[in-house]
Amino acid sequence: MTEKRNPATWSRESTALTMLAVISTILATLLIVTYLQYVLLAIILAYILAPAQRKLEQRMRSMTAAIILIVGSILVLFIPLAYILAIAIQQGLELTAAILEGDYSPEMIQARLETIGYVFDFGQMYATYQEPITAGLQNLATGAVTVLSGLPGVLIGFTVTVFVLFSLLRDGERLIAWLESVVPINNRVQRDLLRELDHLMWASVVGNVAVAGIQAVVLGIGLLLVGMPGVIFLTVVTFVLALLPLVGAFGVWVPVSIYLFLIGRPFAAGLIVIYGSLVSVSDIYLRPALISRSGTMNVSIIVVGIFGGIVLFGAIGLFIGPVILGGAKIILDLFAQEKANPTPT
Repeated sequence: MTEKRNPATWSRESTALTMLAVISTILATLLIVTYLQYVLLAIILAYILAPAQRKLEQRMRSMTAAIILIVGSILVLFIPLAYILAIAIQQGLELTAAILEGDYSPEMIQARLETIGYVFDFGQMYATYQEPITAGLQNLATGAVTVLSGLPGVLIGFTVTVFVLFSLLRDGERLIAWLESVVPINNRVQRDLLRELDHLMWASVVGNVAVAGIQAVVLGIGLLLVGMPGVIFLTVVTFVLALLPLVGAFGVWVPVSIYLFLIGRPFAAGLIVIYGSLVSVSDIYLRPALISRSGTMNVSIIVVGIFGGIVLFGAIGLFIGPVILGGAKIILDLFAQEKANPTPT
């Protein structure tokens, strides 16, 4: 026979369970926050790899499919990416050394400006802004030391990412089903929320990265053809800037064209202006084509989400920031809709 509990007993048990649920949730949140950016990275990677996981699961066990995807991603994506970043850093250091040695010195640029009728005193400009320039260089040096000293923590963080990614790929569907069962929200609202979040993830992660990657590679090819030094470094910079709204490839090809003009290569500078303009304009056509699954994200959400995400989560905030901010808007919209037209129970 089923044990009957009086209302007073059930009230006490309910209060105790609520307190335990709140305490355990707070403790779990504190644990996750310590490596939050790596957990978010794992969520993004799991979202990208989920379609491939579902296809592989048709032929093999989910655990085997997850292992294959993780190992394949490391070999095909992360190792080449680390190699490209290493070359980019090396080229950036070489460009800096060349500038310091005088190959691209301010005196050379100043002499070129004087030949075309512009007088600009770089020495006076440096004297005027010496203090903020020195402070900025010191901050960069301090940041480099901080990054190097934090490498053990980064390795631990990526280990966390790998294990969380493995769990999400293997048990992702069960995790979503569990969340649907414990979150006290109507099933229809849950489906609408998941659908809109899927659109946001696609637009912010897949769409933006694809557009930035295409623009960076295309502009890098143009820079290579005109003989610009440090092509890989400039290509990586283009990719990062192309992720940022209102900047894009414009932030690379304009300084490059000015540099080429100042060193006496006006024809190459003109070619880069034309070529770079086409690359920047391509954003108008690439973005709708690659993000056709979702409506256009509000520019303010993108801007605030990206820069706020960078401050809170570091580099991963480039992708997750707009998703969090856009997700908050979707949740508030759904809340207002349900409040105005409640679903019958």
